[in-house]
Amino acid sequence: MAFTAKDVQALREKTGCGMMDCKKALVECDGNMDAAADYLREKGLASQAKKASRIAAEGTVCAICENGVGVAVELNAETDFVAGGDEFKDLALKVAKVIAAQAPADVDALNACVENGQTVEEMVQELFLKVRENIKIRRFVRFEGNVVNYVHAGGKIGVLVKFDGDVDADNADFITMGKNVAMQIAAMNPGYLDEASVPAEVIEKEKEIEIAKMKEDPKMANKPDAILGKIVEGKIGKYYSENCLLEQSFVKDDKLSVQGYVDAEAKKLGGTIAVTDVVRYERGEGVEKKEDN
Repeated sequence: MAFTAKDVQALREKTGCGMMDCKKALVECDGNMDAAADYLREKGLASQAKKASRIAAEGTVCAICENGVGVAVELNAETDFVAGGDEFKDLALKVAKVIAAQAPADVDALNACVENGQTVEEMVQELFLKVRENIKIRRFVRFEGNVVNYVHAGGKIGVLVKFDGDVDADNADFITMGKNVAMQIAAMNPGYLDEASVPAEVIEKEKEIEIAKMKEDPKMANKPDAILGKIVEGKIGKYYSENCLLEQSFVKDDKLSVQGYVDAEAKKLGGTIAVTDVVRYERGEGVEKKEDN
């Protein structure tokens, strides 16, 4: 069956694949448009499998809140060129909306979720066919309740903050307060929510480190154990103030801790507000990136 340049263009518009790939597919399939589209998908999926081991450390973090549900999801690609494209960002948003609506248990369950007759895995495959890069959903989190979201630097960092209390979560002042707390998390990257969240073994390790440092300091070596103990406790207090969100100095007013800021805003709103959970995703964190010479 003969085909024309218009057929090649039509197949390209249908599949998003390159012009030469479309032409080759029509040649292989004797001009049959549907068969050529299937051919491209089969070849694409085989190529995708080969590229699945490539490092995908670029990407975006999408964080949304809608209908009482907050979602943060990290979608990765190999290059910032692909990650910065509108189609990639649109895919991240679609995936976030699926998570919000269907509450999958993990990434495997998410990939099997169906939206508009297409699985999430097929959505990812469809974009792969266009960009020919390893694309993967790395992780996600889903909160229900009073949740505020914040995205920094166009998707470099995404934050969700969950609150409890008796104030109106739709109140503009509450939302502003929530955004300020989320921005604090994005900027300061606290390791824990509060003192109670820090594992006992972490504190013991910090104490060991501080005691070892003092033993190496000639000015400290001869001080009584009681004095050294108080110094260590002071160091632990500083550790809490640097690593626990609610103990940190509030970046917009360093006379207040974050807890103090939240309490002050709750008083203005005539109720109670408690930060109960937080998540901060930074794209590519913990992924070993390829280094070029």
